Amino acid sequence: MESDIEYIQLFMEYESDDMPVVYFYEVDLKDNRFALREMEIFADRTVKIENDLYRDVIEVCPIPTVDEFNAKVWGEGFYATIISREEFDEIWNTRIYCGSLAAV
Repeated sequence: MESDIEYIQLFMEYESDDMPVVYFYEVDLKDNRFALREMEIFADRTVKIENDLYRDVIEVCPIPTVDEFNAKVWGEGFYATIISREEFDEIWNTRIYCGSLAAV
């Protein structure tokens, strides 16, 4: 199962305090890259957990690959990297994020 899941950390350029600056996605590679879980990190380090990413959406879209994000296919201001399940779960379970708020 582990190889069927990908964990992505996505940095966004800062826009405002009410917009996340870091996203984390748990991506199901067997289900067209749909997210199983998502977290949003805000500039004040607030962690928002999302169990049902697609609850209020009109159109469901898969999560792009790290290469697509970094090639600017989805626009400027993105930088993504693969992380481990352990890194993802640590933040998910503690609701604490101490990492960088911007891409290095």
